[in-house]
Amino acid sequence: MNDLLRQACLMWAPPLVWLILAAAMTPDEALGFDRISGRMDASRSEVIGRGGMVCAAQPLAAQIGIEILRKGGSAVDAAIAVNAALGLMEPVSCGIGGDLFAIVWDAKTQKLYGLNASGRSPYLLDIGEVTGQGNSAMSYTGMVPITVPGCVDGWFELHEKFGRLPMKDILEPAIRYAEEGFPVTEVIAHYWALGGKRLEKEPNFAATYLPGGRAPAKGEIFRNPDLARTYRALAKNGRDEFYRGRLAAVMDRFFAANGGYIRMRDLEDHSSTWVEPVGTDYRGYDVWELPPNGQGIAALQILNIMEGYDVASMGFGSAEYLHLLIEAKKLAFEDRARFYADPEFSDIPVGGLVSKEYAAARRKLIDPSRAATRIPPGDPLLESGETTYLVVADSERNFVSLIQSNYAGFGAGPVPDGLGFCMQNRGALFNLDPAHPNSLQPHKRPFHTIIPAMVTKDGMPVFAFGVMGGSMQPQGHVQVLCNIIDFGMGIQEAGDAPRIRHSGSSEPTGEVMTDGGSVTYEEGFDAAVIRDLIGRGHRILRDYGGYGGYQGIWWDRANDVLIGGSESRKDGCAIAY
Repeated sequence: MNDLLRQACLMWAPPLVWLILAAAMTPDEALGFDRISGRMDASRSEVIGRGGMVCAAQPLAAQIGIEILRKGGSAVDAAIAVNAALGLMEPVSCGIGGDLFAIVWDAKTQKLYGLNASGRSPYLLDIGEVTGQGNSAMSYTGMVPITVPGCVDGWFELHEKFGRLPMKDILEPAIRYAEEGFPVTEVIAHYWALGGKRLEKEPNFAATYLPGGRAPAKGEIFRNPDLARTYRALAKNGRDEFYRGRLAAVMDRFFAANGGYIRMRDLEDHSSTWVEPVGTDYRGYDVWELPPNGQGIAALQILNIMEGYDVASMGFGSAEYLHLLIEAKKLAFEDRARFYADPEFSDIPVGGLVSKEYAAARRKLIDPSRAATRIPPGDPLLESGETTYLVVADSERNFVSLIQSNYAGFGAGPVPDGLGFCMQNRGALFNLDPAHPNSLQPHKRPFHTIIPAMVTKDGMPVFAFGVMGGSMQPQGHVQVLCNIIDFGMGIQEAGDAPRIRHSGSSEPTGEVMTDGGSVTYEEGFDAAVIRDLIGRGHRILRDYGGYGGYQGIWWDRANDVLIGGSESRKDGCAIAY
C-alpha cells in the first residue's frame, strides 16, 4: 500500500477503515521480519568490546563516557558525565531541573543498589491551591507542576558511594561543550522545535533555548554558557550549592518573583533515597526494577502474567502474542493506577503485586479471543500500584542503569535566572482526588514514569537496559525482554524490532479506562495479524511515534565481552573500548 495513503489516514479512523486498509497490505509489507530465518533485520550490528561500554541517546555524550572510563573513572563517574552532557545536548528530554533513578551493580560487593533521586512537591502547594485557580487537573506547563529537582543530589549520592574521579573532571567535558558549542542532532532537533513552540512564553525559556527566536536546526551549533557556569559551581562547591547555596538562592528568588511555589525550604529538605530493587524470575532470568513511586514493577507484573504462557511457540509478531501482551498490560496498569504512589504516604503492597500467586489470579481474567474493555484493579493484599536513558559498564564489570528526565518536552518551561536549565513538570502526574494514594500533598513525591532495569542470572548481571518514553516504558521493557528471552533475538535486534503500544488504561492521575483503550503499532507487523487483533475487539490506530528509546548492554560472561545495542529511533549509539 502506498506510503502516502497510510499517512493520509487519520489516527481516529474506525476499525472498519482499518480492516479495509489492512486488507490492502501485502505480506511483504511486514517490514524487517524474515519468515524463512525467523529473524529481525537490525538497523546496525551490535557493538562488542572487552573494556568498558557506554550506550546513550547522543553520540557525543556517549564518547564523553568512554573518555571518563579511559581516564580511570568508574561506571558511575561515566554515567554522571554522560548525563551532564545529555542535559546540555538533549535538553528536551533531561537536565538538572529534573529527576533521576538508577540501578547499580557493584562488582566489589556483588550487590545491586537502587537510587530514587526524585523530588517532592512544594510545601506551599496543595489541592486547594490548584482547584482554587479553577483547575480540575494538574497542568503541564507553568509553575504548578514543578517539583523539586532531584538529579543533582542523585549525582552526588552515586558519586559518594561509587565514584573515583573528582567531580570537576567528570563535569569538565560537558562544561567545555556548553561553552564552545555542539552540533544539534536530527531527532533531538525535531523535538526541540516542537517543545520550543509550546514553551516560548515561559520565563527565560526563549532566551536560553531559542537563540535568534527559534529552535536550533539539525547541524546548527548550540551553546549554553549559563549551564556551563552552573556546572562549574557544582564541580567546585558540591551538591549543597544547588540545594542550600547560591544556586538555591537564585531559584528561591525566581519562583517568588514569578508566582511559583518552590522556596529555599523545599530545596534544603530534599534528599534522595537508597532503595532495594524489586525482582521477579522470568524463565530463569531475574529481572530487577525499582519500587514505587516509579512504575517499574508494572513490567514485573506483566512478565509474571505472561510467564504462564508458551510465548516462544506463539512467535514474534503473532496475533496470539500481541493479544496476550496487550491484555497483560491492561491488568498491570489498572493496579498501577490504583496502588503506585509515594510509599512515605501510602502503604503499597509491592510484595503482593509482584507475587506469582497474584499473577496467576489476574491471568484468569484474560480471554484469549476477546479484548477486555473494563478491568478492575486487583486485591494484592489477599496474596501475601520525555526522558533519556543511558547505560554504562566498566572494565571491572560494574554496571549502571540510569534514567533521567524533565518529564514532558523540556518540562514545565520556566528557566531560573541565569542558570541554563529548565524545571521539570513531574507534578503533572499528581491526582487531585484527596482519597487517592497519588493525591497532591505538600512535600510528596508524585507517581513517576521513568524506570531503569537490570537482569541477573545465577546472581550475576547479564543485561542492563532501559526503554525511555512515559507509559511506554514498562511495555517496552517487556517487549525487549521477550524478544531476547523468548524469541532469541540479539541485543541490537531486540531494540530495533517493531513495537506495539497500548494506550487508554486507567492512570494514577485519575483517568479511567472505559472502552478498552487503543493499540498503535509500528511498521513490521503482518496485515493478517492486524486484522486478527481487530477481530478480537482491539481498537487499532496507526501513528508514527511514541514507542520509546532503548539502550542495552549484555555481558557475555563466557567470553567476558560486553555487547551493546542502541536503537535507531534515537540519535544515539553504543561505544566500547
